[in-house]
Amino acid sequence: MASRQGGPGTRDSPRPGSTERRTASTTAPAGTRRPAASRSDSLPLGPDAEGPRADTPAPPDRPSVARTPEDPPIRDPGLYALTDHFRERLEQPGRYVSTRTVSDAIRRGQLRWNRTDGWRFALVESGIRFVVVVSDTETNSPVVVTGWTEVADRDAALDARRWDPVDVDTIAVRTALSESASTPIPDRIRPRAVTRPFIVGEHRLRTDAGDPYVWCSDCGCRFRSKAGITSRGCHGPSGR
Repeated sequence: MASRQGGPGTRDSPRPGSTERRTASTTAPAGTRRPAASRSDSLPLGPDAEGPRADTPAPPDRPSVARTPEDPPIRDPGLYALTDHFRERLEQPGRYVSTRTVSDAIRRGQLRWNRTDGWRFALVESGIRFVVVVSDTETNSPVVVTGWTEVADRDAALDARRWDPVDVDTIAVRTALSESASTPIPDRIRPRAVTRPFIVGEHRLRTDAGDPYVWCSDCGCRFRSKAGITSRGCHGPSGR
């Protein structure tokens, strides 16, 4: 069964394009926030995104004191731009995030404060949790900073037509690597089978059921932790 890693953006999709900052700090004192940019400085809309719906009130001007880190973020995905960091994730195999899933999470997801920066929306669909981190202070416009997927209910995900077992194992392995970046996790890798490479750092990674490591399908290097993956470059084909 072919996986579907999201679909085309909707009319409320976040705007593609880079922001002035890769991330936006939401911990700076109010007096230190940059003045809001003029409308001419805002990011252009992409081919699959439009501005706010006709029935959506126009956003107020955003002076530096208009919003604080404690203010809940805006629920209109059409007002958000995408950071370069997040745009790179949209293009990577095994991420399973798209402008459509981002829009759905912003509109309908549970809202929580992100432990490092900004706010996060989380939406569970077909057993998979989509997490989207946003920020809307100290930037020209509200932005999607980053996003990822987690397995919320493995049985539900395996039963859903949206995913196949490789999709679910890919999400599980990627989550395990990120949660314990500096720690080897052979026991969390061993039960998984990932036959379609997913990208971390410079490596295209796979693993076979029973293997206590992931291995790069290009250079053949084996890894048991995310730190090991990101600290070593890929030097091309060398066989496994």
